Amino acid sequence: MRILHLSDIHIDGYPGFGKHIARAISGLSFDLCVVTGDFRIWDTGRYLHIVEELQALAPALQCKYGVYGILGNHDFIEMVPMIESTGIPLLMNEAIALDTNGEKLWIVGLDDAHFYGEQDFNKALKNVPSDAVKILLAHSPELLPEAAELGFGLYLTGHTHAGQMCLPGGIPILRNARCKSKYIAGQWKYNDMNGYTSAGVGCSGVFARFYCPPEIVVHTLKQK
Repeated sequence: MRILHLSDIHIDGYPGFGKHIARAISGLSFDLCVVTGDFRIWDTGRYLHIVEELQALAPALQCKYGVYGILGNHDFIEMVPMIESTGIPLLMNEAIALDTNGEKLWIVGLDDAHFYGEQDFNKALKNVPSDAVKILLAHSPELLPEAAELGFGLYLTGHTHAGQMCLPGGIPILRNARCKSKYIAGQWKYNDMNGYTSAGVGCSGVFARFYCPPEIVVHTLKQK
């Protein structure tokens, strides 16, 4: 299974950004798409204007097992119906089971832990068997101990932008997450749990990056 992982798209950061992201995705092959939060660039104020950008992006995300997203710290709960109207269902402390060749793969989505503190593992996992194969979607990489203890095999996240404004060599000036620096960018492992923190597609605050390019990631899951 190939999973397209988008994070921190901040899709209203530049006019036409939704169409631009769609073009970047157009040549990729994937079976499932996940968006790990932060749909808009600002964390206050208006948000209805992102609909047009999401409508331009959403068709490019369609795939065999569908697309699922979660909210980030820039997103309001009032945005949920609007985002879902563009074809991107959101998991808010919820889980969904995908039937993959007769086997169940659970996608578990949490609410934002970094700013709102609304994550709820108990609610999200209430219908998930304890021995299930499950992937966690969490906006920030701050829930590592809990996720590993609960047996998640893969933790997909973002939020940090891998620093966004970095020193030469990609050394982040700001970490922007309550976890060790080795978990704020790229691939990592925590005990037996694998994880990936995306550098993000868009930008926050200013539409610029230094020594820290944006990224669109495709993860390939292989059966042991």
